[in-house]
Amino acid sequence: TCSHHGGVAQKGVDNPSTTTGTVVPSPAAVPTPVPVPSPLSPGTVTVPAGVVLPRAVTPGAIDARVTQATIRTTICRRGYTATVRPSSSYTNALKRRQLSGDYAFLGSRRLGDFEEDHLIPLELGGSPTAEANLWPQPYSRVGARMKDRVENRLHALVCAGAVPLATAQQAIASNWYDAYMTYVRG
Repeated sequence: TCSHHGGVAQKGVDNPSTTTGTVVPSPAAVPTPVPVPSPLSPGTVTVPAGVVLPRAVTPGAIDARVTQATIRTTICRRGYTATVRPSSSYTNALKRRQLSGDYAFLGSRRLGDFEEDHLIPLELGGSPTAEANLWPQPYSRVGARMKDRVENRLHALVCAGAVPLATAQQAIASNWYDAYMTYVRG
């Protein structure tokens, strides 16, 4: 997933030396929060094509180590995402909590129906473990696989110098479907 700034939440950033002073423990040390049911609507948007966008509880978060100045040694380096990707035990536990809490409106609790998606993808500097950047995205016809295409396209554009990192992060965090229509279909 990707990270962003300029209007995008930066809480929960993985780097303990961030200016916010927020230190996020490693995934193994993260306590299991009790899911809090929330109303169906606030922050949930469904676009006309039936694409579900993440709720307000998932605004996106960036990894402070990834900046425009560091993209050549981070996201544009082959194999980078494998070095920061959280374990499946971490993401599956989070997915279970989310599908019982803020994302219960999706109607299924089958883990296989969803990808625990980084709203801002790792390949765009998204925080690997911040809950503000992870959400259970449906594997529907217009869901996770479609978002993967715009993530790959934006990564290529950022690494080619055609789109600034912050622009790509903001585009995908604010509405990944609109970003898809602009950068993949447009």
